[in-house]
Amino acid sequence: MARFIKNKKATIGQMPGEPVFIGRQKTEKTSIRVIEYNESSLNEYDQDIKKPLEIKDDLTTWININGLHDVNVLKSIGKNFDIHSLAIEDIANTGQRSKLTEYPKHLYFIIKMMRIDSSDNLVHSEQLSLIIGKNYLISFQEKPGDIFEVVRNRIRNSQGRIRKLDTDYLAYSLLDCVVDNYTTIVEQLGEEIEEMEDKIRKNPDKPLLEKINDYKREMNYLKKTFRPAKEGISLFSRLDSELIFDSTRPFIKDLLDNMTQTLEITDAYRDMLSDYLGIYNTIINNRLNEIMKVLTIFSAIFIPLTFIAGIYGTNFDYFPELHFKYSYPIFWGVLIIIAILMLSFFKKKKWL
Repeated sequence: MARFIKNKKATIGQMPGEPVFIGRQKTEKTSIRVIEYNESSLNEYDQDIKKPLEIKDDLTTWININGLHDVNVLKSIGKNFDIHSLAIEDIANTGQRSKLTEYPKHLYFIIKMMRIDSSDNLVHSEQLSLIIGKNYLISFQEKPGDIFEVVRNRIRNSQGRIRKLDTDYLAYSLLDCVVDNYTTIVEQLGEEIEEMEDKIRKNPDKPLLEKINDYKREMNYLKKTFRPAKEGISLFSRLDSELIFDSTRPFIKDLLDNMTQTLEITDAYRDMLSDYLGIYNTIINNRLNEIMKVLTIFSAIFIPLTFIAGIYGTNFDYFPELHFKYSYPIFWGVLIIIAILMLSFFKKKKWL
């Protein structure tokens, strides 16, 4: 399946707000993990997908759902929490662009989680959807396994301010993990990209050219993901909503700064790869020019020699020089002198 766009044929003719799963099923069954907490208490458990979820007013509830292929589960959760039908439709479509949408009772944030797959050394993405409501946050993931264990541990161990603040701060914490992971991926690819410059200057072969193009493709894919993510975080920092408290806004603005820096670094590496392609082509062209220069010099030297040899290779009966005793060595002497004179002329003109 293409990474840059998902096949949306299944949505043709569907009513707006009707969820249709688009993407590749990455887990066998849908699972739900719930963490309820406040400053003094914590409760963590797996939830039966057939039972309705309940929210307690005195607790902040984080509901994490793995697996988006079962649209009936998505509809049930949407009905349970009065989530807008268009948001449920977007959750089921894993090809969505990162964005933040404000609905009357909740905020909906889509962002991509990125990872480098060791099997093909390519960057792959997973859609993360966040429903931010009063006292609850619901995260929708395509499969189990994520980068949020550090946030869970902070909740479990009551580290920092996370158990003292509301769901907007929890949403910020999850987004912060996503952006930090962006930076890690760019740094990992960047180290490999920077090491290529010396290799290009020393040995610009075809495999190296293919590698440059591969990295350029990955950086284009990252930029396609990062730009809308930055737009969503920027809107999150400016949004006038009762679900976002003033105490969290400085953290969101700092997150925006980190996202901006990561995007700028990505652009810098894209420019660097373009420069590498320029250097590669310049070196190859210079090598070709050197080869052509040598071949041209040899051709230029042999033109008069060929002319002389052509004259004395004709079939005329009367050639006075042919019967002279030293004609053959004189002939070779003339050829050698002409070659030496031409090489000296080329060197004087600094063509050699």
